[in-house]
Amino acid sequence: MEHTYPLVDYSGFRLSLLTTERFRHWLLPLYWPAFGLAFYLVEQVFTPTRWHVMHCALDNVIPFCEWFVIPYVFWFVYLFGIHAYTFFFDVAAFKRLMAYIIITYSAALVLFLVFPTAQNLRPAVFPRDNVLCRFMGHFYQMDTSTNVCPSLHVVGSMAVLFAAWDTPRFQSRGWKIAFGAATALICVSTVFLKQHSVVDVIVGLLFSWAGYRLVYRGGLERAAAAFARQREHLKRIYG
Repeated sequence: MEHTYPLVDYSGFRLSLLTTERFRHWLLPLYWPAFGLAFYLVEQVFTPTRWHVMHCALDNVIPFCEWFVIPYVFWFVYLFGIHAYTFFFDVAAFKRLMAYIIITYSAALVLFLVFPTAQNLRPAVFPRDNVLCRFMGHFYQMDTSTNVCPSLHVVGSMAVLFAAWDTPRFQSRGWKIAFGAATALICVSTVFLKQHSVVDVIVGLLFSWAGYRLVYRGGLERAAAAFARQREHLKRIYG
């Protein structure tokens, strides 16, 4: 018999309960508008005088392919979907997902400030005239080609993959293949649409690996335990 996954019981919620253990995780999505504001400031206010251009030899042999618009745009649904699912069905997984997002995206913002990056890979003229190419033309106008390393599309898609691995509902072979394929296509789409250099993807994967080790492999817990031991040691020494 197939196992069912009931909704998390949110009955009895009141705003006064937001600071309680049961409902405190409702505050975590507030990170997203805070990140959006911080990213806007990095992009539009704290603009540097010099950009580090991301490029490698492999970028030159990867052609523009408009069909990758589909997985690239699907990223927004993909990321929202795992947030919604874990929020309503697996609070512990939701908390770990948000911890990963907060750590990796905040670290990326810091890197954007201290090491501002840009790319010059976008085609001046599209090789074909179709609805997907026209969509990318409009998208290029809205989305700047700065602060590209690491690729947040890569970091975000890996967030979905890690959260799926962390959720009992998605442990079957079919789900693992589906999430793996979707994540791979999204990562690859960034270079085929000339939104990112291969360098940005590699750095995004390194960020993702570090976030995974911290959140899903106990790195944060070990660091917190070490800090607590050091604090107790100092208290014994200095009273």
